[in-house]
Amino acid sequence: MKIRIEKPKDDKETFFEGTAKELLEQLEINAEEDLITRNGEIVKLEEELKDDDNIEILSVVSGG
Repeated sequence: MKIRIEKPKDDKETFFEGTAKELLEQLEINAEEDLITRNGEIVKLEEELKDDDNIEILSVVSGG
């Protein structure tokens, strides 16, 4: 699986199959502060990811 993490900027390639939530836990990324996209579409935390997916992990920005 190819993973691009927005902040801190990082590109990884790793074997992973499981849910989006499990991936964030494995990478020690807070699911409340980041979201996962696959092929440009937001992935729900309970969705299964496959090893051949290209994933982006994006920071959620909020404020006023």
